[in-house]
Amino acid sequence: MRIVLGLSALATGLVAGTYYGFSIAVMPGLAAAGDRTFVAVMNHINAAIINPAFLAPFLAGLVLPIWALIRHRRARPAALWILAGLALYLVGFVTTSAVNVPLNDALAAGTLTRAQFEGPWVAWNLVRAVLSTAATACLVRAMLEPQLTKTA
Repeated sequence: MRIVLGLSALATGLVAGTYYGFSIAVMPGLAAAGDRTFVAVMNHINAAIINPAFLAPFLAGLVLPIWALIRHRRARPAALWILAGLALYLVGFVTTSAVNVPLNDALAAGTLTRAQFEGPWVAWNLVRAVLSTAATACLVRAMLEPQLTKTA
């Protein structure tokens, strides 16, 4: 079952990397674009990201840590690290669902301007990047606990 924990860390790490990439390259690169280009590119990105290569780790980052926690619930402190990773990822997942996706949808519908969209989206993307990175770190830390070799 350490494989499930490893896959949990991998999934959260892939999602963290996606958000990190947006924070350090995509959004700073788009900041120099004109408003029409910015909106068009963001709409294309938001449509393109709905694909199995993103959705699989995005959902697995939520499901696999739950499975790992159930399996390793008696292996303390590993279970606490798994729980921390799950909680951090869950907050990032909710942030994505409750903030970033609605902002994307409003931009696509034309109900937000770039000025209304860009600042909040960038700020909340940074939040979810930090949360998913911290979640990954917690899950990796859980894998280092020696008692997992006894419960696996």
